[in-house]
Formats: sequence, C-alpha cells, structure tokens
Amino acid sequence: MKDSAWYSQPVDRRAFLAWSAATAGMILAPRFGMAADPMLHGKDDLKVLAELPLNAEPKLGDLIKSWVTPIKYFYARNHAPVPAFDASDFKLEVSGLVNRPMTIGIGELVERFSPAEATLTMTCAGNRRSEHSKTKRVSGVQWEAGTIGNAIWSGPKLSDLLQAVEVKPEAKHVQFLGLDQIERGRQTINFGASIPLEKAMSDADGIPGTLLATKMNGEVLPPEHGHPVRTVVPGYIGARSVKWLGKIVISDRPSDNHYVARAYKLVTQGDAKEWEAASILYDFPPNSAICLPHAGATLKPGLVPVRGYALPGGFPDRTIAKVEISADGGNRWTEAKIVSPNKPFCWSFWEAKVKVTPMTKSLIVRATDSSGKMQPKKVDWNIKGYFFNAWQEIPVTVG
Repeated sequence: MKDSAWYSQPVDRRAFLAWSAATAGMILAPRFGMAADPMLHGKDDLKVLAELPLNAEPKLGDLIKSWVTPIKYFYARNHAPVPAFDASDFKLEVSGLVNRPMTIGIGELVERFSPAEATLTMTCAGNRRSEHSKTKRVSGVQWEAGTIGNAIWSGPKLSDLLQAVEVKPEAKHVQFLGLDQIERGRQTINFGASIPLEKAMSDADGIPGTLLATKMNGEVLPPEHGHPVRTVVPGYIGARSVKWLGKIVISDRPSDNHYVARAYKLVTQGDAKEWEAASILYDFPPNSAICLPHAGATLKPGLVPVRGYALPGGFPDRTIAKVEISADGGNRWTEAKIVSPNKPFCWSFWEAKVKVTPMTKSLIVRATDSSGKMQPKKVDWNIKGYFFNAWQEIPVTVG
C-alpha cells in the first residue's frame, strides 16, 4: 500500500456518484448477530464476545497481516442490533445553531459535497479492558487488544456540510445521533456523541477534521460499520464516530446523550456528581500490543521474533517515536524496528528479535510517541475499564 493513501484527497466524482446510484435502493434486512447475518464481513474471522448486540474482535495474529485492516478483520462494536431501514428513504437532519437547517438524502449528500479520503486508525476506548479487569473486574465487553483497526475512509467532509448550513457564532459543539435503538431499562435511546466545533472544522495538512464516511477500504460502508453514513473523527475514540448517522445538531454545549454524559468518562465511584464533573473522553492515548507470539506461547531459548502494533496519541503532530520490548520484567529493553508507515492518527507495525531464556516468564511492550509521551507502567482503575494503556505484558514459557 502506498503511503499516499493516508492523505485526504478528492475521490473520483463520477465513480462516487455511480456508487451512490447503485446503493440508493439498498434494503437493510434485520441483523441479529454474526451467525444469522450473511452480509457480515469476517463472520468466520472474528472472535464473538457477544451475539446480540454484536461485539467481536479479530485474533491478534490476523490484525497485523496488513497495515490497512481488511474489513473482515475490523472489530465490531455495537450497543444495539444493526438498524434496519431502506437507504433510499434515508435522510440526514442538520439543525441547531445554524442559519440554514438541512434535511438531505444520501444521494444528494454525496452529489453535493465532494468526497475526501484518508487512512485513519479507529480504536475503542475499552481496548484491552480484560487486562484492566485483572486488577478488579470492570463492567462492559471484556476486550483483549483487538478493538483497533486502520481503514481507508471516504466521504464528504463535515466541514463542507457545516459551511453550507452557516453555523452561528455562538456554536461550540457538534452533536451526533445514530439511528440504532438501544434498550436501557425501560427506555429506548439512540447512541449519541459530540465533538468540539473546532475539531470538526480542523481540516489541515490533508486530513479532514471529521469525515462523513460512506465508504470503507473502497467498498460501500458495510451495515455493521454504519451504512449508509457514519462519522469518522481522526484521533478520537471510536465512540465519537457515530454509525448510522441520522441527526447532526450544532450547539453551544456537548450532547446530553447517555453515551456522552454518563459513559466514556474516567470515574471510580460512579455517583452522579462524579459523572458530571468528569471530563469527556476524546483523543486516544498512546498504546501498543504484542500480537505474535500469542499469550501463553511456548518458545525455544535464543532470539525470537516479536511483532505487534503501536498507536501514538490522537493529535495531528504525533507519530510513534520508539517501541521497546523486555524479556526480563522490564529491567532491560530491546528497541523494535518500525516496519510500516508511521503517520499521525494511524497505528504503526513494529518487529524485534528478543533474546529469551528459561528464566523468561513474560514479554513486555511499551511505546513512546513523538511528543515524548510513553505508556505508563500502570494505570489507575476506573469502573468502565477505559483507556487501559499500561505496558502490555503477555505470559510465555521458554523450554
């Protein structure tokens, strides 16, 4: 894959419009998990942690087969069943602090606004949550290190849409609402998110502040990944990239949706005052994982190849500066070689040859990004298990 695919760039307009016409009448049948969903990409390639709603991640060895993650290996994170609707009747509503509110269909959206393209990594705030639970059990899907993927996203830039609706001066936030229907107790709600307006408008150095993605890796956005349109926010946790996007509201404040006000924050007690005072999670922190050998592997003494991924902090000026591996509990470190493109908002792949002995009980990885920020040895516990980015340690046996 050429590095240039990372940069945001215009997409062939005629091809894009032809795609729009071909998919305008697509009917999305009800989907109830992997086994019952023949359209699901990677149904035989993901580890299913929950059937309904579908939550699944790839095996780590598969995850590093390609710097651009094939759709079949891209994790699936859902809070409700994939919504069923006729895409030809789809309408995106844009309202709030704007002079020109808009309701627009998917065909008009891609015809009116020139598409851009960018390769960007998406990761769940709960990535590696199962490791967090080793300290004390936390709620939520017990993810390993596979809720991360790097895709080529394309679609209109959110900034172009916002310019068209003429955002008012007092606006500060852009709120998103999906079409999925989530059952919470006796209530049915939609998944929502919001981002600062400044982020939405921050197109720079060829990277859109936010994409209204309609394609993924050159294919029509799959149903489980948000067809017909989703937001993709570079550098932000996946929860801010709303699938099945139905509404955009321009506001002077963040959304009061449950998944902004009462989730995706770092809290330790969970009382109302703590939730209200806690900061909203936006940009992801540096992280890394060993993908090969797998946890629990039996290795021969001597030099062994170790491979994995590393992710810089989610800022436009940050890349991976260094990845280190230890086979003796963190006393001595071997620097790994970066073997993939190393770009802002994207993961990098690394590999190293590390000497192991019968005394070796584990392998440890840590990464440092170009701002000098290194993964911490330990992280503070929180009740949702978000942002687990401590040094990753996997057990191995040498003999």
